[in-house]
Amino acid sequence: MESIAIWQGATLCGIVTWILMASYLNLTPKLRSWLQPWVAHHVIAGTPLVLQIQNYQHSLLDAFFSALSCVVSVPFYTAFLPLLFWSGHGKLARQMTLLMAFCDYLGNCIKDAVSAPRPSCPPVRRLTATKDEEDNAMEYGLPSSHTLNTVCLSGYLLHYILSYTHNEDPHVKFAGFALVCLLVGLIGLGRIYLGMHSPVDIIGGLAVGLLILSFWLTVHKYVDNFVVSGQNVTTFWVALTFILLFAYPTPEFPTPSFEYHTAFNGVTLGIVSGVQQTYHQFHHEAVPHLFTSQLTIPYFMGRMLVGIPTILIVKFCSKALAKWILPVVANTLGIPIKSTTYLPMLNGSSNGKKSDGLKQSGYLQKLYLFSSQDSFDVDTGIRFIQYAGLAWSVVDLVPSLFSQLSL
Repeated sequence: MESIAIWQGATLCGIVTWILMASYLNLTPKLRSWLQPWVAHHVIAGTPLVLQIQNYQHSLLDAFFSALSCVVSVPFYTAFLPLLFWSGHGKLARQMTLLMAFCDYLGNCIKDAVSAPRPSCPPVRRLTATKDEEDNAMEYGLPSSHTLNTVCLSGYLLHYILSYTHNEDPHVKFAGFALVCLLVGLIGLGRIYLGMHSPVDIIGGLAVGLLILSFWLTVHKYVDNFVVSGQNVTTFWVALTFILLFAYPTPEFPTPSFEYHTAFNGVTLGIVSGVQQTYHQFHHEAVPHLFTSQLTIPYFMGRMLVGIPTILIVKFCSKALAKWILPVVANTLGIPIKSTTYLPMLNGSSNGKKSDGLKQSGYLQKLYLFSSQDSFDVDTGIRFIQYAGLAWSVVDLVPSLFSQLSL
């Protein structure tokens, strides 16, 4: 117990120390001034290759690569994870959730720290078939999140399947590895074809993804053991998620990256806290698995019909509750707030002037006591609570309903 408390405290103190050092030494602008020109040069140098690939433009290729980008996007994985939990593969679902959060946070940190441009449009043709892709286009380029996430999640999925089935056949391993490589290659090619990334972004996403995957395969067992049976798990995770909000670097100009991180940060807190409380009831290894006699397809369809509406209701209620509570708490504590999206009546600063719309500030400047801002964007807290509530319902409330309904 004492050793657990020591490493938890050391982890949190280490992150806080990094925040203080980065803020005092102004590390993000210094790193950006060193890396951004180099990356921008390679983005420009890679434009002819992008245009050469786009010379093969065809409506079928447009549809194929647009659909493929949606299939490996964060919203798709987010929608897929609840089904994975409800199918009985709780360990895989936990690991995929935490790994995705790690990829999302680290990848977006690099994006906003470097603030490297995407390929210039024109001359590059940029195809954004969905609202999600339009939002992605507003982010910075390096590294490619689609490439990074695909490397990590498909690589970990292959590792899990081979470990779960205890398959040692080298032909099966080679076929699985080849399939993962093919998927990663198509994703990288598709991001260039759609005009979303330059070759340097794809290479960066591949390199960062391989590093993260290697690290995760080393620590995933320890992380999972801590989540399901550790001490002070929820308390530690609340502190960790709060500190990570302030450890996020300031981009050159605001982007949606911080919003994505905030949402998934909330998801991980909801998943971890829910699993910690209900592991021995709903998420242990002996629970029924899909395609077995204990959990047939009709029963799984019943779970989907009950679970999906429930988590959507919880998401709506969590958002409404946060929109009501957070302004009250802020006013009680005397903290001036603003809202750029969720609360139009707060779309201004505390002195009545129009807000500048800046959603991100750097390191300790996010804290009121150290801030030069006259107000804070309450949307961050609303979004965090909304997704934490949704994730908690996936692993706690909905499985409780399944138990009551004999599903």
